[in-house]
Amino acid sequence: MTYRPINSKLPRWSREQIRDARLAPLIPLLQKRGLQLVDRDAGNFILPAYHGLIVKDSYWRWPERNLSGNAIDFHVKVLGLSFNDAMRQIVGE
Repeated sequence: MTYRPINSKLPRWSREQIRDARLAPLIPLLQKRGLQLVDRDAGNFILPAYHGLIVKDSYWRWPERNLSGNAIDFHVKVLGLSFNDAMRQIVGE
């Protein structure tokens, strides 16, 4: 099954693309955006621009705001992008 956007001009994302985007490593994506990361411990990174937010691999959590999720969630919930814009950022289109 493929995600079908309401606007037919937007791309259709396959299940595989969405799965891969969810599992995309966040550290290089955030560095590409110019966000500063500080190595905290055991592969956990904090983002000084987002007080209390912790990133590891493709997962993030923000205990102070009771938020967490995968790479797509980060782009949507933290950066405020739409799902399609998030996918474009992660996939590199």
